[in-house]
Amino acid sequence: MTNALFRTKGVADIQATLDEAEGVHGLKRTLSAFDLVMLGIGAVIGAGIFSAIGTAAVGETAADGTVTRLGAGPALVLSFVLLGAVCALAGLCYAELTALIPIAGSAYTYAYATLGELVAWIIGWDLILEYAVGNVAVAIAWSNYFTSFLRVFGIEFPFWLSHSYRNVLFSFPDRMGELPLLFGHRLGLNIPGMVIVGFITWLLVIGIKESARANNAMVILKLGVLALFVGVGALYIEPRNWTPFAPNGWAGIHQGAAIVFFAYIGFDAISTAAEETKNPQRNMPIGILGSLAVCTVIYVVVGLVATGLVPYQQLKGSDPLAKAFEVAGLHWGQAIISLGAIISMTAVLLVFQLGQPRIFFSMSRDGLLPVAFRAVHPRYRTPHVTTIITGVAVAVGCTLLDDAETYDLTNIGTLFAFLIVCLGVLALRVKDPGRPRPFRAPLIWFVAPAGAASCLYIMLGLPSAAWVRFGVWMLIGGALYVAYGRRHSRLAANPATANAPKAG
Repeated sequence: MTNALFRTKGVADIQATLDEAEGVHGLKRTLSAFDLVMLGIGAVIGAGIFSAIGTAAVGETAADGTVTRLGAGPALVLSFVLLGAVCALAGLCYAELTALIPIAGSAYTYAYATLGELVAWIIGWDLILEYAVGNVAVAIAWSNYFTSFLRVFGIEFPFWLSHSYRNVLFSFPDRMGELPLLFGHRLGLNIPGMVIVGFITWLLVIGIKESARANNAMVILKLGVLALFVGVGALYIEPRNWTPFAPNGWAGIHQGAAIVFFAYIGFDAISTAAEETKNPQRNMPIGILGSLAVCTVIYVVVGLVATGLVPYQQLKGSDPLAKAFEVAGLHWGQAIISLGAIISMTAVLLVFQLGQPRIFFSMSRDGLLPVAFRAVHPRYRTPHVTTIITGVAVAVGCTLLDDAETYDLTNIGTLFAFLIVCLGVLALRVKDPGRPRPFRAPLIWFVAPAGAASCLYIMLGLPSAAWVRFGVWMLIGGALYVAYGRRHSRLAANPATANAPKAG
């Protein structure tokens, strides 16, 4: 039983699975290294930089005035540097594995090849937190920025049609009376969020190249908006706003990093497009590490300007960059920043919606999910069934949940996936040292353990509620594996293809 749970799918068998799927059942290879870098920037620069940096700088306070999480203050830039270093370690491990195993599935596939089927299932289930649940938070933030942008032009979108009941309950309790009553219950819907998710789902169904082109255009626009913020904001910086630089010391920097980690989520989504990438052995490492480097530099520069433009305490809110312009008296820039946020988060929605279906696709191909989850559209060559399922789940989620409920859960799930990847690359170096590696992470005996330990360290900065919810989520996933995945596993049906661990 134990051997069955930890049997691994050899790299050669994974490649054979890909070769078997090529042709009518395969995905279409169209993405270049440039497309991958742009996908990474599209995924990483979004709700985090446009929404989370205010909370990371100021911290969080309960309704009774109790400080629940310390903020980093202007030292927010050090939180970004810390996270950049953590993600760089994980990114090197991702780059090695994705060049060696260029298969859709990201950390799920890597875990299957290195740590066994049970761990692979756990990671596959865990990645839902990063992509689908994370996209719920992004869709809610997108809706808030969209309605704010309309307000600049005097258009007031009905409050009850742009906020879920739980969003109002937790974030706007004073406006609960604005929700209409239906059969004795308050009704709140997020129509803008549902519409944008529907549009993104349609775009992803019709083709990966079309989606990449749309993403490239949105990335260029949002980088232009951030360049405007930095260029104009730098002219109005008051150095005294950077004092005190770290009001809560290292504890504030650590907890601020845990909050703003959401800003870094997404660079690993590039690996889910490995089967749709031309020359993945070369282009995947470029895409992962290149996008991560660009985004870290952007975050540090934007953080310096934002905290120098206004006192960091005034960045609290859902639109900190627009608010910084407002406080500084640059009212003309608010609409531009809001538009940039809308474009930015649309790109994030697109990349995350691209990633989740491909996780389901790989799990189904291994027998851990039903056959329908690996269906490929006969014309568009995309995993249309899982794309639509993911789109429906995110659309429903954004009209039922509050974004605060999803941020920490997404963060802890993603950090756990990064941790497993770091351990996995080390395990494969030990188990299969002679296999040719198109990209080899340098100093692996430092990089991999340091990456795993640093991910765990950032996880410890998250509140206990996030750990409890994460535990419950994992228990549900374990039950589903026992009920379906274990019995329908492709390796269970053909044990000869498995690399069963030797008994101790």
